[in-house]
Amino acid sequence: MMSGLAAAEPRKHMHRLFSARSIGCVALLAASLALGACQTGIEAESVRLDAAQGSSENIESLTAVIRQNPNDAVAYNVRGSAYGKAGRFNDAIRDFNRAIEINPSFHEAYANRALVWRLLGEPVKAAEDYNRAIQLNPRYDAAYVGRGELYRKAGRLNEAFNDFQRAIQLDTNDPRAYHRRGLIQQSRGQHLQAIEDFSTAISLSPSSPEPYNGRGLSYLATGSEENAFEDFNTAIKLDSRLAESWANQALVYERRGDRAKAAKSYGHALQLDPKFEAARAGLARTRG
Repeated sequence: MMSGLAAAEPRKHMHRLFSARSIGCVALLAASLALGACQTGIEAESVRLDAAQGSSENIESLTAVIRQNPNDAVAYNVRGSAYGKAGRFNDAIRDFNRAIEINPSFHEAYANRALVWRLLGEPVKAAEDYNRAIQLNPRYDAAYVGRGELYRKAGRLNEAFNDFQRAIQLDTNDPRAYHRRGLIQQSRGQHLQAIEDFSTAISLSPSSPEPYNGRGLSYLATGSEENAFEDFNTAIKLDSRLAESWANQALVYERRGDRAKAAKSYGHALQLDPKFEAARAGLARTRG
């Protein structure tokens, strides 16, 4: 199986505390869970860019292949993926168009083009391409994951859940299917199921901080504060630039009554993302 913009890389792949202090923290936790589901989705829709695949040297090599084989749909699809990883989305669309022109049944090219449409803010075009990819190959897990994320961002959670579920039933090794199904389960209060999905996502992609943040929030919701704190700290170690991770760490400090450390972490989150209102509110609560 091949996931979006990765055609060259095959993948089959509340608990409630009843002290006066903690009542406020429970309300904060509920807000944080909602925020966490939103924040982690940013996860780089983006595809954590692979510098080597998107490098000018790699693109030049692929261009040389296309010169020698101008009617090779696979070569255009691979170069389109490289363009996508380099952020050259218009060039990527052009190559996927050419791949589809040469081979109208090329389901991977449709799914790859759909991802670029998503990144360009064209959800209707993206949906059309994902639907076409699935029509051509009903067992193509990457298309279900991509379309599911379109649905999730549109608030169509039942349809999103069904697409992530279908990808998982197809035995996908794409961690995004488990992570995003976990986010939906978390939003429904199904925290034990969410923890299981976040854990699977972590096992498939242990260097990604987002599933740690998601699992940490569900651990908090089930009263496993130490596990949550460990997950938030791991997320920070993996990528110290995510404001969400620092705000989540601050939440645990605040629940423990350590206002100084909470304020410091909330402040760091706010430095990373000045528009992060939950961090701003947390800093206001703990700085006094």
